[in-house]
Amino acid sequence: MFEDETAVAWIAMPYRATVVAADGSEIGTAESLLGDETEDIFHGIAVKQREGGKLVEIPAARIKKITNKHVVTDLTEADTSALQPYRESQWFHIGWGGLFRKHPEWDKTSRS
Repeated sequence: MFEDETAVAWIAMPYRATVVAADGSEIGTAESLLGDETEDIFHGIAVKQREGGKLVEIPAARIKKITNKHVVTDLTEADTSALQPYRESQWFHIGWGGLFRKHPEWDKTSRS
């Protein structure tokens, strides 16, 4: 699926890329990266669902490919309805670079 598109690293995922299920149906748009840029650890993405506009998290293990236009997952329709809601309290905001998981050694002064 989407073989004609250029694959990119997680950190280069386009803002608001279309996120698709395993069958190619649209799940929603990528609103933010979830990971640790310093350690190059990708945790997943926050997605605004097409149906209902709910913001949910898709773990990295469910993402099979990131291209210059799409994020391809292995999710089924049943999987998408069971996605966990996005929990802002678990992430630091650092601009479109993404939302990165809090580390115990970080304090509020490290927020941007």
